[in-house]
Formats: sequence, C-alpha cells, structure tokens
Amino acid sequence: MTQRQTRLLFLALGFLMLGVTAFIALTALEDNLVYFKSPTDIAESASTPVGKIRIGGLVAEDSLTKIGLENRFVVTDLQNRIDVSFEGVLPDLFREGQGVVAEGQFKTANIFVADTVLAKHDENYMPREVADALKETGVWQGSTSSGSQE
Repeated sequence: MTQRQTRLLFLALGFLMLGVTAFIALTALEDNLVYFKSPTDIAESASTPVGKIRIGGLVAEDSLTKIGLENRFVVTDLQNRIDVSFEGVLPDLFREGQGVVAEGQFKTANIFVADTVLAKHDENYMPREVADALKETGVWQGSTSSGSQE
C-alpha cells in the first residue's frame, strides 16, 4: 500500500468510527427523551401515547382520592382531563387547583400511571410547559409571564 492509500484508509476508518459513535450517542439520548403533552394534546391525538411522557396542567378540584399509598387525581387544562394514578408520597406543595407535571406512561387508554409528580414551588411559579399549554388552549388566567427564570 502506498502512503496515500494508507492515509485514506485511516481517514475512512476514522469517519466510520465517528459515525458509529454518533449513532450510539443519539440512540442513547433518544431513549432518555421524555416529551411533554397537555391533556388537550393527548385528546386531539389519534392514539394514546406509548412510552414515557410528561403531562401537565392543573389538578382538578375535588379529584384527589387516596387509598393507602395510591393517589388518584385528575390533571386538566380546563378543556380536557386525564386520570392519573401515583403510588407514593405526593410533594408537600401538591394541591387541587395548582399546577402539576406528572411523568410516567399510560397503563390503559384512560389511566396515566405517574412515576414522578412535580408540584409548583410557590404561588408565583408554574412550570413553563404547563403555562404554555394553558396559554395555547386560551384558558391562561395568570400574568403574561410563566414565572420561570431565564
């Protein structure tokens, strides 16, 4: 092999290794992506989302029921509702009528099983995704800012 052929071979192998590394990294990142959906987004989609997602909105009034460690409540954007089941201790700031983001997956078409529940941390803050979803559906009643820091 000439020196030029050797150099081209090493370049080709380098690009191949770089491509394989990029493919593996992107595949690993894709497995960890969790998409945010509002109750209206889910209601308007043709099928129930598969895999892990985040849903956000407000906890519907008079929807919280506790049976042992299982907590059932409804997340709404004031247009559509999703029944949520969460096993564990809810955050101290979890309240009906307040903003919430739940991460998990649909067990059936009607029940969202949450692994994690996040509640707002003071009366001025609402998760950006929740505020944006409420603004998009036209039911936002807060100030024009979502309250999050940039």
